Amino acid sequence: MGAAISAALPVRAQEIQGVAVVDQERMFRQSVFGARLLSQIDARGDTLAAENREIEASLTAEERELTDARAELDPAEFRERARIFDERVRRLRAEQDAKARALADLQEEARATFVRRVSPILSEMMGEIGADVLLDRRIVLTARAGVDITDRAIARIDAALPEGGEGAGDATAEPGTAR
Repeated sequence: MGAAISAALPVRAQEIQGVAVVDQERMFRQSVFGARLLSQIDARGDTLAAENREIEASLTAEERELTDARAELDPAEFRERARIFDERVRRLRAEQDAKARALADLQEEARATFVRRVSPILSEMMGEIGADVLLDRRIVLTARAGVDITDRAIARIDAALPEGGEGAGDATAEPGTAR
């Protein structure tokens, strides 16, 4: 049985005529299309971060005012104000967490859009170079020079999808909306 498996391995390896490798992350970040998608997401992230800083500053000031007023307030009134403040903090935190999750979903959707749009380009390249398999560089331990086609793939993507191309979609659209 072991001899049969060993004999089958070389035959299976011969079925693969060629393997090519791409650095999927670099392709996403350095192609015009991918960089545009990331730029839109980064802008949304910057807006969310600024909003979070504003909310934090507002809540810190409000908490300081509540703490300063504690000595002058009736204990029952202080507890009520503190309860209202805590509810507001929880509500704002939940809202901002939902926005952060939506942004993460948007980034995931942008990556899926990128893969969907560049797959035909990569398939065409594979046919041209005689590759049967295209692997992400992160899962390859070692490869001969020339097997990594990332630079050529980025150039081809940029030529095929200049500025993101027609119907590239807008990464700033809300998740789940038409693209």
